[in-house]
Amino acid sequence: MRQRFPSVVILPAMFILSLRGQQAVPGLVKSEYIYSPGPVPSVHASTISETKDGLIAAWFGGTNEGNRDVVIWASRFTGRAWSAPVEIANGVQPDGTRYGCWNPVLFAVSDTLLTLYYKVGPEPQLWWGMVKSSRDGGRTWSAATRLAEGVLGPIKNKPVRLANGTIISGSSTESHESNSKWRVHFELSEDNGHTWRIVRPAAADVEVDAIQPSILVHSRTRLQAIGRTRQGRVFETWSEDAGRTWGPVTLSRALRNPNAGTDAITLRDGRHLLVHNDTERGRTPLNVSISPDGKLWQTYLLEIDRGEYSYPAVIQSRDGLVHITYTWRRERIKHVVIDPAAVGSPR
Repeated sequence: MRQRFPSVVILPAMFILSLRGQQAVPGLVKSEYIYSPGPVPSVHASTISETKDGLIAAWFGGTNEGNRDVVIWASRFTGRAWSAPVEIANGVQPDGTRYGCWNPVLFAVSDTLLTLYYKVGPEPQLWWGMVKSSRDGGRTWSAATRLAEGVLGPIKNKPVRLANGTIISGSSTESHESNSKWRVHFELSEDNGHTWRIVRPAAADVEVDAIQPSILVHSRTRLQAIGRTRQGRVFETWSEDAGRTWGPVTLSRALRNPNAGTDAITLRDGRHLLVHNDTERGRTPLNVSISPDGKLWQTYLLEIDRGEYSYPAVIQSRDGLVHITYTWRRERIKHVVIDPAAVGSPR
């Protein structure tokens, strides 16, 4: 039986809007703010996970992105309402120096172990990866540990665990030049995240400035990674050997991208669901797209008002529903629930 989530905003089933021939995403169950008002003026880059007790979401927030007072906040949903946001990580160093935090990523290693990855540093070109864990669904957390040299952890989107037990994190770097080069890589662990090895895509004839991969699973060995670029399109790269090697990074013909974060998952019915800004400029609208093969996509509208709606995170919970969190105008984090059975994909 599906868990009933109290709704803040109920969207009519036949509520249809048009933009470039798109309609509002069907199957909307709930749309709500995780908190209102919040403890800080600016928030961004949410992440969401399911625990045995319910849902947990996290994000970074402070006076403004990159400022030293920016920390990682979290809220838990255990069946009635979201808890008040609490700070779960910050950038205070042993010598008292303080840096801002960036891009939290929640990942359930098992039913009893929840991991939080995040970045600390003055800017993306200089940040480093941190990790901490919880064994009580995010109520309490271990001390933070810095990841091994060269390992950044998942940059924005959650890792995936393959059928063979390997965990793959989509990661990326931004170089120090004034015209920074963005490059995707993957971090693989075969021991539940204790150690990692780095795999890079094959060289391309024309390099794509790409970051923040999400990983889609087409079979036990065939994987696809997609994400953000500067070139106006979503990138993609494919692996035919369960992530041990990857082909060149290329630009998708089907999916636009305005240099904004995306997230995607493979649903349990085998289809693939992407949340993204389907435009080449700005961060509205926010869209949901669905595909049977990672190539042909049907796109729907999620947000179309003026303002920024960006940096989504998406999971499918045990009851089959899809949960999406995203930045709402840099002021709040929004949570939307969709029944994917109602969402059609291209034939």
